[in-house]
Amino acid sequence: MDVRLDGRVAVVTGGSKGLGLAIATRMAASGADVVMLARNPDGLAAARRLVEPTARGRVHTVACDVSRAEELEGAYDDVLQALGRVDILVNNAGVSQTGAFTSITDAVWQADLDLKLFAAIRLARLAWPGMVERRWGRIINVLNTAAKAPKAGSAPTSVSRAAGLALTKVLAGEGAPHGILVNALHVGLIDSDQWVRRHADTDDGQPYAAFLAEMARSIPLGRVGTPQEFANVACFLASDLAGYVTGTSINVDGNLSPVT
Repeated sequence: MDVRLDGRVAVVTGGSKGLGLAIATRMAASGADVVMLARNPDGLAAARRLVEPTARGRVHTVACDVSRAEELEGAYDDVLQALGRVDILVNNAGVSQTGAFTSITDAVWQADLDLKLFAAIRLARLAWPGMVERRWGRIINVLNTAAKAPKAGSAPTSVSRAAGLALTKVLAGEGAPHGILVNALHVGLIDSDQWVRRHADTDDGQPYAAFLAEMARSIPLGRVGTPQEFANVACFLASDLAGYVTGTSINVDGNLSPVT
């Protein structure tokens, strides 16, 4: 199946590494003009060098903390000046922050919601009028499987991600009459920077491959997923091939989650 995004403009938050970088790379290779948003200018420059060799469209970067409303508005203006519009929005920015409920302060709750929920709300609100006018749009909210099946000790991440799932369904209903399709992708155990960091933090001398293999024991498919596999699903949802898919939430997790 040849998934094409020629002529589309895609914005990917958290686009300088991990899943965001994989999504940006896949969409650029499929013909989209791609904008990567992230906080670190040096990281963005490095990401751009990785994406450009296989890109069939333009690659643009904007340094921005998406959890800050004023920075987000300025970044969106930058995108419009550079590329004219936004057709595809991938709300991917976020980190997995968890702890015992009584240890989570108001400040931590607010920071998590600002990064994972309000950033998605604000960006969707900025992109919405143009999508309505053109009667075509795609919004993909990257969540995790805890949004559907939260465990003890999984807050604040599971709570903000669950709110993102509700947002997905609301926007899908409002967007459908205007040709705007909104879906959620739920991350399971995918080989990404967060696991590289966690492996480094263990400092027990275990090779990274063995670390991943240990995690894979809990996965029915028997292995950890790759960023490219996740990006393939996102690229499909962004394309015309998925023209009748909206309001869905898809687990990319090797059947790890007990909830479909």
